[in-house]
Amino acid sequence: MIQPPPVNAQPRFDESERSYELFDLFPDRSHLGIRLDRYVASELSDLSRTYLQEMIGDGHVLDDGQSRRAAFKITPGQHVTVAIPETTVAEIEAEDIPLDILYDDPDVVVLNKPAGLVVHPAPGHPRRTLVNGLLHHFPEISIAGSTRPGIVHRLDKDTSGVMIVAKSDRAQTSLVEQWQGRTVEKRYIALVAGVIEEQQATIDAPVGRDPANRLRMAAVRTGKDAISHFTVRTRYADATLLDVSIETGRTHQIRVHLAMIGHPVLGDRLYATPKAIGIASKYGIGRQCLHAASLQLDLPGGERRTFEAPLADDLAEVFTRVSEAS
Repeated sequence: MIQPPPVNAQPRFDESERSYELFDLFPDRSHLGIRLDRYVASELSDLSRTYLQEMIGDGHVLDDGQSRRAAFKITPGQHVTVAIPETTVAEIEAEDIPLDILYDDPDVVVLNKPAGLVVHPAPGHPRRTLVNGLLHHFPEISIAGSTRPGIVHRLDKDTSGVMIVAKSDRAQTSLVEQWQGRTVEKRYIALVAGVIEEQQATIDAPVGRDPANRLRMAAVRTGKDAISHFTVRTRYADATLLDVSIETGRTHQIRVHLAMIGHPVLGDRLYATPKAIGIASKYGIGRQCLHAASLQLDLPGGERRTFEAPLADDLAEVFTRVSEAS
């Protein structure tokens, strides 16, 4: 987090107590002449165009330290700084968002998160998140000063699958301890680019922020330890279907690890290679082919349970197309 933007940004409201998330962007030759709003939108795809234009107008997007108009044309070599206001607790609203509930008791709720749904309010996504929906369907979940009430783990926006949410204090404590103790078994299904020859393998590589691009994670020596295991389920002509389990839960862990070994998740635009982009286009893949298939853990009462989320329809259709083409 950083302090508010420089005074020359001239924000139109009092934000002396607000925190920001900072992104540094560096246009290259391919961005010559692109409008400022379009450039930032291409680099920070999670931000809506409307929200981004409001940020530019409020002085939260600076070019070489100066506030510019949305139509300002970008030049290679410039330094674009984006300061995104952090969502505050007061902004969280209960919203009637449909939820696919797999299990529900007084302590926890287990659900099948659809692709495209952000888990909790974050910069650029103050509304229409899973948390907003949870507060509508389960108002007993206490916000307790957090923008992530009940959330003990998360899935990326475009990853579908099973999630568990704490509804009580004892559940929150129990689940956090299990995640910290690495006793939760997490299994995913991933469709990756290329044919993997090994039947099974373990990837043990620390994951941290990519020093060359703050928007990405990477396997870096200074990162946090991260361990992923995979087993080949099916090999296709130019893709491989994997069962993946993870011992840790670092941001983008599976996506980073599979990209690191040269087999990025198909449809993952952040870590894609040109080859992977071509394969995804061939099969009409619109989002990353990653699904959280199951969670095995202890409920607060002590019972060991396994919860499974059925494969999303869009992924099932993709797998069928890939299979028929092989």
